[in-house]
Amino acid sequence: LVWNTWQPDEQGLQQVLQLLKDSQSPDTATQRAVQEKLEQLNQFPDFNNYLIFVLTSLKSEDEPTRSLSGLILKNNVKAHYQNFPPNVADFIKRECLNNIGDPSPLIRATIGILITTIASKGELQTWPELLPQLCNLLNSDDYNTCEGSFGALQKICEDSSELLDSDALNRPLNIMIPKFLQFFKHCSPKIRSHAIACVNQFIIGRAQALMDNIDTFIESLFALAGDEDSEVRKNVCRALVMLLEVRIDRLIPHMHSIIQYMLQRTQDPDENVALEACEFWLTLAEQPICKEALSGHLVQLIPILVNGMKYSEIDIILLKGDVEEDEAVPDSEQDIKPRFHKSRTVTLQHEGGEDEEGEDIDEDEDDDDDTLSDWNLRKCSAAALDVLANVFREELLPHLLPLLKGLLFHPDWVIKESGILVLGAIAEGCMQGMVPYLPELIPHLIQCLCDKKALVRSIACWTLSRYAHWVVSQPPDAHLKPLMTELLKRILDGNKRVQEAACSAFATLEEEACTELVPYLSFILDTLVFAFGKYQHKNLLILYDAIGTLADSVGHHLNQPEYIEKLMPPLIAKWNELKDEDKDLFPLLECLSSVATALQSGFLPYCEPVYQRCVTLVQKTLAQAMMYSQQPDQYEAPDKDFMIVALDLLSGLAEGLGGHVDTLVARSNIMTLLFQCMQDTMPEVRQSSFALLGDLTKACFPHVKPCIAEFMPILGTNLNPEFISVCNNATWAIGEICMQMGVEMQPYIAMVLNQLVEIINRPNTPKTLLENTAISIGRLGYVCPQEVAPLLPQFIRPWCTSLRNIRDNEEKDSAFRGICMMIGVNPGGVVQDFIFFCDAVASWVNPKDDLRDMFCKVSRSISGRVHSILRSTVCLRFKEFNIP
Repeated sequence: LVWNTWQPDEQGLQQVLQLLKDSQSPDTATQRAVQEKLEQLNQFPDFNNYLIFVLTSLKSEDEPTRSLSGLILKNNVKAHYQNFPPNVADFIKRECLNNIGDPSPLIRATIGILITTIASKGELQTWPELLPQLCNLLNSDDYNTCEGSFGALQKICEDSSELLDSDALNRPLNIMIPKFLQFFKHCSPKIRSHAIACVNQFIIGRAQALMDNIDTFIESLFALAGDEDSEVRKNVCRALVMLLEVRIDRLIPHMHSIIQYMLQRTQDPDENVALEACEFWLTLAEQPICKEALSGHLVQLIPILVNGMKYSEIDIILLKGDVEEDEAVPDSEQDIKPRFHKSRTVTLQHEGGEDEEGEDIDEDEDDDDDTLSDWNLRKCSAAALDVLANVFREELLPHLLPLLKGLLFHPDWVIKESGILVLGAIAEGCMQGMVPYLPELIPHLIQCLCDKKALVRSIACWTLSRYAHWVVSQPPDAHLKPLMTELLKRILDGNKRVQEAACSAFATLEEEACTELVPYLSFILDTLVFAFGKYQHKNLLILYDAIGTLADSVGHHLNQPEYIEKLMPPLIAKWNELKDEDKDLFPLLECLSSVATALQSGFLPYCEPVYQRCVTLVQKTLAQAMMYSQQPDQYEAPDKDFMIVALDLLSGLAEGLGGHVDTLVARSNIMTLLFQCMQDTMPEVRQSSFALLGDLTKACFPHVKPCIAEFMPILGTNLNPEFISVCNNATWAIGEICMQMGVEMQPYIAMVLNQLVEIINRPNTPKTLLENTAISIGRLGYVCPQEVAPLLPQFIRPWCTSLRNIRDNEEKDSAFRGICMMIGVNPGGVVQDFIFFCDAVASWVNPKDDLRDMFCKVSRSISGRVHSILRSTVCLRFKEFNIP
């Protein structure tokens, strides 16, 4: 058989064509039959020949059917290309290259996709004629051949940019980039657009061939600045934005002209061009030259950005902006984003009063249109204004305030709405400059919560949440009470979008106000519980967050019989309603974890079924993981988020119930399950396991103690700062175990001490991990000073600087006792860094009397060894405590 002249069998061809027709049917049963038939046909090697034949040669068929044949072939290439016989693979490759100039744009594009899929299967190396032939075809006088080849090259550049810039292929870019640059002047806008798009793929990676031609590239871009084709303009803008990141040195001499150009393009009649140009301001704001480069242009730029923040007509249609009441309409499942649980990380309280979790902060600053999830001009303009407000601060306000007044009181709701968004966007950067205007603006915004347009009400919720910190800093009756009252009404709004915005805004207010909300708890709970019966699926998940945040914010104040009677029945009803495999359990478990921690003993009547179900979830997930690892063909991989959330709720129960959790632990196999979870391959599972281990150690150590010999080596191997949160929680658990074990900790010191000393000396270690490491080293020294004290010179300085900003608490107390005991054993180990110890001691506000005595003792024992100048500094430090 000669594959060059391969011809299909007529009967086989009809079978394939029928299959292609059937696969366009919307009927589920037909689709299932098509899938089965495809699996059968894939057993025959020349089935793929039929598919390429229909795509490239069967011109009598309609284009959608031919294209579909190519897309099925593409999927086969993705899944089984390594099993294609060489003659089939060669036939497909030859047919692709011979037909890249098909008269149909759809067929050309499909062949391009097929070529790049084959190329991405390692074929760039074994298909050496591909790139030279495509580059050669660019010279064709036939437009279709040139465009088809460029389309394929663009896809290859997108998918394989790193490989193209490597020695593996003998650096083809040295030829390709100059070739692409020649086509910037082509008479066809489509070809010009392809040429820029190809080169653009190599900007961020700083491909050497592009860097060698950078000036020609930039000049060619400038020449296309006024192009009449919107796709060309869009690609020019995209190139300039990326060059701003990687070759700003080459743009600086032309910066004034580029800014003028981008000001025009940000107002381009084509929104895609305007969006691409608007990215320029976001990127420029991150550059050190931003302030200097933009200062003189703010007067033009600010009105353009503000104008871009209005909803377009199409936005309003997509957001159903004219629908005011839709609360009775069930949510469609695709409206509900997948939720990802964030594992529990143990943190310490700081002097400022806030919990610090530097490495994991996830600021959810989605300004407004969540359902319009596409990045659009409105969102980009708002983000640009936000970052510029952070660069220019109050200097932005003279350009903004005159505009704001006209916007906020405008009779057209679309313009008024954009003004409220502007006010929210500048909140962080211009807060200080806005303070004089807030006493007048906040009441106006609260009034906007009652606007007749739902989109105005929802954006008012978001903007008010951005000023929550200021609201809470004022007397409660001034703004907090009216804001809270109106937000609670909006939580029960008839519009789902407003419900969502109000719930999120209220959660932010809860975080800021904390115990200021205690007098209003009854009123707040009535509203949140009423919403349970009112909300559709999506907003119910946000309601759980609002309740969990309330519990975190008011803590034990929630533990009142009347509050428990309001809150718990609807939560437990939902809990009983959901099946073990329902992902809605995630936010509900997170919520219950916060509630259990806040209610403490008040949660006792509900704890047993909740505890048992969490243990079952962990057990089920572990069993499923075991079956999957043994027989991956037979079983699906489990969703380990179920186990992680369950472990975190068990932590919440242990923390909230304390000793009351003892009987539950005694009657379950949780310690065996925990032993397995602590060795899981997924870091988030280990992270939550160590948090639970620490909480169980505090709550019911007799159940943990028999497992310590097995647990300690696992904790030691997880002291790896590559996995920051895992390492953090393992470190904290070690400190808690120390305090329970006392001198019996001695055999385990060697398993963990060196790693902890290494972590505390490691540069760029997040603050939370440093603090927990310092606490655990101090506690190890407290229970086994003889074993830890010899290492004192290796960690005393970073130990002191790590703990100087921590609030007075039990953890800090035990760690400082430990350091004092170690200094007693090895006073020479602290002499060089004694001033740092004094500084750390000075961070105490009110140490216990016996700890104060320990500080005195250390001071006296060291002072004879310390240089006289240093001694006077030490005296000053210790006087702050009245330590003689």
